[in-house]
Amino acid sequence: MKKVKSKKSKSASRVKKQKTDLITKDMTFIEVMNTSPEAAWILMEQGMQCAGCGLAANETLEQGALAHGIDPEKLLKVLNKGMKIK
Repeated sequence: MKKVKSKKSKSASRVKKQKTDLITKDMTFIEVMNTSPEAAWILMEQGMQCAGCGLAANETLEQGALAHGIDPEKLLKVLNKGMKIK
């Protein structure tokens, strides 16, 4: 008896390859830092001392990045590349 290989659709295989980002631009800095222990260090390396900032509880990642002259999309890529879930 011959085994028939099942063919997966291309769209199904693409879905598996997509990575879900842990960090989004709408998250506050506190939420970002609570997501991963590495976040505070990564933010500092990017020129943002968020761990000690009073605005960290209410300011979104996008708002803070723009206020510091940093491209929010590039910051998200750096953060999501270095994140490990607690």
